[in-house]
Amino acid sequence: MKTAIRYFTKSKKGNTKNLADAVSKALDADALEVSCDLDEKVDRLFLINAMYAADIDKEIKKFLLRNKEKISEVVNMNTAASGASTWKAVKKVTDELGVKLSEKEFHCAASWIFINKGLPTDEDLRRAGEFAASLV
Repeated sequence: MKTAIRYFTKSKKGNTKNLADAVSKALDADALEVSCDLDEKVDRLFLINAMYAADIDKEIKKFLLRNKEKISEVVNMNTAASGASTWKAVKKVTDELGVKLSEKEFHCAASWIFINKGLPTDEDLRRAGEFAASLV
């Protein structure tokens, strides 16, 4: 099964990047930013992102649009200080593009300013890696 990992973050805190790194380690595959298009068709794209102003960032939407023909299925993985998952926002975009979105997702709380200090934990990151590995 051909897989790829892409992530997007605006934050300097590193929560989303840490999640991407945990998935990268578990799958022994590079985690690249969404500015890097897919080289070839993939069976499963692990899309790692976060909630920004109650939505996913436009860069994620642009990436999916540019690469829609190369993606068989997206697996959404995300962090959020608000506790809100990005799955519905990603689903809206994938539905518009005709790309399958897995019903399975990984979501965990993340720190932001004084909210959720210390999250995600090492245990959260371990679980993210296990989740990704269970799907390949």
